[in-house]
Amino acid sequence: MPRIVVGVPAFNEEKTIAKVVLLSQKYADKVVVCDDGGTDLTGEIARELGADVVRHEKNLGYGAAIQTLFRRARELDADVLVTLDGDGQHDPNDIPNVVEPIKNGEADIAVGSRFIDKQLTSIMPWYRRAGIKFISRLVDNNTKQGVGDAQSGFRAYSVKCLDKLVVAENGMGASVEILMSARKSGLRIREVPATCYYGADLKKHVHNPVKHGVSVIMSIVKLVVEDRPLVFMGIPGILSLMIGAFFGVWLLQIYGAERHIVTNIALASLAFVLVGFFLLSTSITLYAIARLAQRTNGKR
Repeated sequence: MPRIVVGVPAFNEEKTIAKVVLLSQKYADKVVVCDDGGTDLTGEIARELGADVVRHEKNLGYGAAIQTLFRRARELDADVLVTLDGDGQHDPNDIPNVVEPIKNGEADIAVGSRFIDKQLTSIMPWYRRAGIKFISRLVDNNTKQGVGDAQSGFRAYSVKCLDKLVVAENGMGASVEILMSARKSGLRIREVPATCYYGADLKKHVHNPVKHGVSVIMSIVKLVVEDRPLVFMGIPGILSLMIGAFFGVWLLQIYGAERHIVTNIALASLAFVLVGFFLLSTSITLYAIARLAQRTNGKR
């Protein structure tokens, strides 16, 4: 049987962490709670119940907690790492269902999706449903993995993922960074249905949907630009230089005919040239850094 470690990122979840830990222990060889700089009794409660507690001295964010759980799972020689939220949103009784594709060798990452079972989807607030689908579409356009719930934190990772995946995002963007990194590493992803609770008592736990959505979208933009800088920065840079050159030629034609400089055209030409030069030089620099990182990882 594979050694299963359940990792729980938690920030001030003293009212729900006991239930999450106790239910998770039924299906795990070890439960690890990352107390992300909380100010309540989350860590103490989890430790008293037998969980392995790793504490951040200050709140670093969801992504930082996931990084800590990955490291701890490697230290514990986990074959499978399952992550779920500490606020009671996920049902630990779904752990066997989420782990199943990993145990059967069908996937390297299993995502507990809220959109496979339509009855589960119907209880989700409409604005969250719309936001998650929009973000998932953006992610799928870049990963081509067919993931319909890119923001689900209920996941299972194989030992191959623990060795290959590198998470750099400290915020909520870590969930999409993992999927995009999985594509580059050739890891297989599969979705399975999972329960998600949206009771009134969870409102104080969940993030502001607008702030959350903007944060994740900005992370996606950053990751995409970092992944293909020549496309997303180099090409706009070249276009900007061409527009600047057009205004420059126009300015020279006017000066040759009328012997005076049109200030607005001169400023437009200068602005486009500067922006184009900045974008092009930045894209080349990012591309060089990415290539260097790939070579370094290849040597390892």
